[in-house]
Amino acid sequence: MSASPWPVLDQAHQALRTAVAGVPSDGWQRPTPAGRWTVAQVLQHVAADQLAYAARLTGGPGPDHDPFDLSGIIEGSPAELLEAALAASAAAFAAVDPADDQVPVPLPPYTLPAARAVAAAALDAAVHAWDIAVATGRPSPLTPALAKALRPVTDDVVEPLRGYVYASPIEPAAGADEADALLNHLGRRADWSG
Repeated sequence: MSASPWPVLDQAHQALRTAVAGVPSDGWQRPTPAGRWTVAQVLQHVAADQLAYAARLTGGPGPDHDPFDLSGIIEGSPAELLEAALAASAAAFAAVDPADDQVPVPLPPYTLPAARAVAAAALDAAVHAWDIAVATGRPSPLTPALAKALRPVTDDVVEPLRGYVYASPIEPAAGADEADALLNHLGRRADWSG
């Protein structure tokens, strides 16, 4: 894996790789914290999202399905599905000028400064890595440090999508770390168990 100029994206992509690699063969149809989606559907969704980010940046092809209308049937290898999407996303963001303040993104507000655009893609990857990991009984790959780096972009991308993509925020428990607080802000129960 070659490193991009964006460490937060590298960390989020690695978290997602780790989560997907840890899914047992009988784990793909397990429920997740991502609403009604199974582990397989979360993988399909996050792969499509990463392709959508790449497509907005490059003008190239995006996902071949609606990221919110998911079959839950993975054709071929889950790792191959994921790697194709992550490679496209990483390559597209590698070409982004850090000084660009109008980087296109696939969701409202549709353009963000470069660091925030990268963080938006990283947020998507990291939170879905958490969804997959906890759904399959694995440790969370969403570290407090990564969550802290991602928290500022939520001001840009969460509120326009609250009620559609993100649920109402949950008050964090006393003493919650940065990862739990981020998950709660996104409307996910940090203590979720299937």
